[in-house]
Amino acid sequence: MGLLEKIIETRQYLLSKIQQTPAIGLVLGSGLGVLAEEINNPVIFPYHEIPHFTVSTVTGHAGQLVVGELSGKLVVAMQGRFHYYEGHSLAAVTYPIRVMKAIGVQQIIVTNAAGGINPAFKPGDLMLIRDHINMTGQNPLIGPHIKEFGVRFPDMSESYSKTLITLAKETAAKNKINLVEGVYAGMLGPSYETPAEIRFLDQIGASAVGMSTVPEVIIARHAGIEVLGISCISNLAAGISEFALTHEEVMETTEKSKVEFLRLVKEIVAAM
Repeated sequence: MGLLEKIIETRQYLLSKIQQTPAIGLVLGSGLGVLAEEINNPVIFPYHEIPHFTVSTVTGHAGQLVVGELSGKLVVAMQGRFHYYEGHSLAAVTYPIRVMKAIGVQQIIVTNAAGGINPAFKPGDLMLIRDHINMTGQNPLIGPHIKEFGVRFPDMSESYSKTLITLAKETAAKNKINLVEGVYAGMLGPSYETPAEIRFLDQIGASAVGMSTVPEVIIARHAGIEVLGISCISNLAAGISEFALTHEEVMETTEKSKVEFLRLVKEIVAAM
């Protein structure tokens, strides 16, 4: 079965179980899945029950799709994402984004936990992603071109919607939420970066670094979905932090910043 046929099958399965189609999608990264618990009247789809979905294996990723109401809007949220470093193909990693488009999503908020490279950043900061640098050496669009999905050579000059960035800034200011801004560098992982790699990323303009988001954003833009990206700066990157980097630290920091994160995203969704 081809990718298009699989997406049609997944779409039919989901639409048979929900009343309305959501226009807003949420991708919730490490430690940030708590936002899905704020969704009212949820319809929950464990990933292993959804046709052609893969399963998340990383701590802090619940592994389910949640459809319901958030801030008065109908949303579909990935409570946990897939990563290339888990051994999944990029087609599997980005499959949920294609499915979101198929069920009616027009705008998406992607979130992640990231290491801070900008020395002005501190753990717990929320960073609005202005742009990204794909350092993975991979692209989810490599392979046969399926014209139903989009053009062969999509424009990425506005990967992150200027309109949604402005909306997020205005929302943060209105609610007195501190919001920094920067460029996200996407790496393969799962090893953290070396100090030399962090110095290199700093020199080429990266403000923060992580192991997700970039493939999903490429697919979202290819599908014509507007994207807003938010990173939780969970730690200072190698060579900047004096401590060894651990996933436990990432989870602890996202837990501490969850109140501001929840408030910000809920207010942005209300204004979308």
